Amino acid sequence: MAPAPLATGVGVANLPNQRHKIVAKRGANFTIMVCGESGLGKTTFINTLFTTSIKDHKNPLRRHHKQLDKTVEIEITKAELEEKMFKVNLTVIDTPGFGDYINNKDSWLPVIEFLDDQHESYMRQEQQPSRQKINDLRVHVCLYFIRPTGHTLTPLDIEVMKRLGTRVNLIPVIAKADTLTPRDLADFKRKLREVIAAQNIQIYSCPIESEDESTTTRNRTIMSAMPFSIIGSTQDVTTADGRTVKGREYSWGVAEVENEEHCDFKKLRSLLVRTHMLDLVSTTEEMHYENYRRGQMETRKFGDPKVKKLNNPKFKEEEDNLRKKFTEQVKQEENRFRHWEQQLIAERDRLNKDLEDKHAQIKNLEGELDGLYQAQGRNTTRR
Repeated sequence: MAPAPLATGVGVANLPNQRHKIVAKRGANFTIMVCGESGLGKTTFINTLFTTSIKDHKNPLRRHHKQLDKTVEIEITKAELEEKMFKVNLTVIDTPGFGDYINNKDSWLPVIEFLDDQHESYMRQEQQPSRQKINDLRVHVCLYFIRPTGHTLTPLDIEVMKRLGTRVNLIPVIAKADTLTPRDLADFKRKLREVIAAQNIQIYSCPIESEDESTTTRNRTIMSAMPFSIIGSTQDVTTADGRTVKGREYSWGVAEVENEEHCDFKKLRSLLVRTHMLDLVSTTEEMHYENYRRGQMETRKFGDPKVKKLNNPKFKEEEDNLRKKFTEQVKQEENRFRHWEQQLIAERDRLNKDLEDKHAQIKNLEGELDGLYQAQGRNTTRR
């Protein structure tokens, strides 16, 4: 009987296999936020990215029927994806109403507050005695959709991206890339890169260097496409050579979603899902969450609640109206008090004058009385 082969080492090298089994059994959580103006294809892109109907399309006729509210909402959609026995709990955060108004002042506050609130919620749950069921909605990546104008970023885009870049992994995306020619698209990308660098906007950058040369080349190729130009479509169309692909059909031909000559959809999908999802999650936990936690721990004691700033634009107009109404009431009361003061002064002057008249009358009477006394005294002396 031949002796059994001896195992080399003590088995430490099996730790990655054990970790793989644990992760495969537990699954993963991934939260993605889409931010940008209405009509840029955010819902279509999410459904195209995960090849399933995760979000329902809104009725275009009712897209602006809440214009009078002038509020930016936070819309949360959850889905469970499974591929090769591995489950991912996906959460999609949408921001309907953002950038849809003439006056967009402070329209980013609900988005920023939501990001901070998720860090705050996670930090508070970590401080509890039991931490087994933590509800984690920290956003791992934010896709900021840019309108394909061909010019540059708008002031609103710059202001919002500056604030987002310090709180979340920010990835700028050029929506509806099939509306620009290849030359215009290349010029637009160059302008966006220049503005992002000049304004010091922090955007996500995946690790480039790797021990594998092919991985390094792939990472450089992906990052060279930033900001990503995308085409979103869930419809199957037939190309001129008979292929059935996802894309959009025009009179001049077909714009293919997964054709790298037409857009950067495949590169963006690879960055988000296939190659760097774990890095997005790790960066959120190790950098953005830790930055928030450190900042809060420096400014308040352990266990103290977060101080809320009452500057939500949802109540801004109501607050202004109340302040204006209060100011008008104060002015009315001041005018009424001044009128009363003038009446009191006039009444005081009248009473003082009457008092002086009475004093004068009394002095006259005293003088007459003294005269009578003196006359009576002289008469008594003569007798």
